[in-house]
Amino acid sequence: MVGPNPPSGFTPVVAPVSAQAADEALRAATAEVRRPSIWMRAAEELFTWFKTLASAAVYATLIVTFGFQVARVEGQSMAPTLSDQDRLIVNKAIYKVGEPQRGDIVMLWYPVDPDKSFVKRVIAEPRDRVRIVDGRVFVNDVQLEDAYVPSEYRGHDDWGPQEIPEGYYFVMGDHRNNSSDSRHWGTVPKKYIIGKVQLRWWPLPRATVFE
Repeated sequence: MVGPNPPSGFTPVVAPVSAQAADEALRAATAEVRRPSIWMRAAEELFTWFKTLASAAVYATLIVTFGFQVARVEGQSMAPTLSDQDRLIVNKAIYKVGEPQRGDIVMLWYPVDPDKSFVKRVIAEPRDRVRIVDGRVFVNDVQLEDAYVPSEYRGHDDWGPQEIPEGYYFVMGDHRNNSSDSRHWGTVPKKYIIGKVQLRWWPLPRATVFE
């Protein structure tokens, strides 16, 4: 059906469209077309997480290789200072620029079987003279100040005297009655000392920074 013709002289009115409105409409239409699907967004997020994890793995590898190492205590040879299953952070870089010092707690390769590692305390440095009398340790004829060893952990053994060779260190466990150390398998070359125990981070209630 055809409607009636408009009255003579009638001009239809069309609302003008501004340039700004047209531009906004075009952008909205384009956004609708370009909006990524849920699968595309999920893939992008997954890729972002993958890059983050890969970067973290690279950084962790660099830290372990050149700076620090996480270690776990096995056994009671360093009790009461360290206990079985304590988690440690070992500073591997410190002895690349310096030397182990008396009193340092260190991680080292077992000289008899370098596939194994131990945690012990440095008792004497190169050219020091060590002797043990009834469990009392003397370094250069001066009795070692070892208040960190409780009386029930002290032994009654005798050892030495012996001068520590150049480039070697004499180490002992703090549990003198329950430690395999330099008294049994000799001194340790510096190249076998992995690093200095810097931190016990687990268990958290016993977290300790070692000087």
